[in-house]
Amino acid sequence: MDFESKIISREISQLLWEMEKTVSTAESCTGGRIAEAIIAVPGASKYFKGGIISYVDEVKESLLGVSREVLQEKTAVCEEVAMAMVCGACKTLNTDFAISATGFAGPTGGTKEIPVGTIWLACGTPDKQVTLKVQEDHGRDINLAIATNKAMQLFLDFLKNENGTEENHE
Repeated sequence: MDFESKIISREISQLLWEMEKTVSTAESCTGGRIAEAIIAVPGASKYFKGGIISYVDEVKESLLGVSREVLQEKTAVCEEVAMAMVCGACKTLNTDFAISATGFAGPTGGTKEIPVGTIWLACGTPDKQVTLKVQEDHGRDINLAIATNKAMQLFLDFLKNENGTEENHE
């Protein structure tokens, strides 16, 4: 893990500790890399409950509650699936927040409409998710590293926003 990722993981750790909230992951193409980035910080068991590697649509449906109709109409690589994966992970793993990733890391799997390197990231709560579409093809390993870093940054920004919102209500 690179230095920047460790800094992001530490910031996430600190915010989750302060907020006394929990997080889980729902990962397809990243295969557990986001969870690995979270647990790189000692003490992660205080706020990280677990992750679901939903590499195939069957698992997205059965464990995360992703709609079969959406998977058939839009494929697994779309914003709606990334958002549903967040909701499903929060529900299945009983966490406050979740981070998800679904996409085509390569070198194969892409289509004309959804090329290799397209990865949808999402994070949030069952009631509020934010998303980010990554559209870069630098080869499988780099695509996955970029997606993992961007997912962690997306979640950190979401947490900072949520934490700021909570402080304004006190």
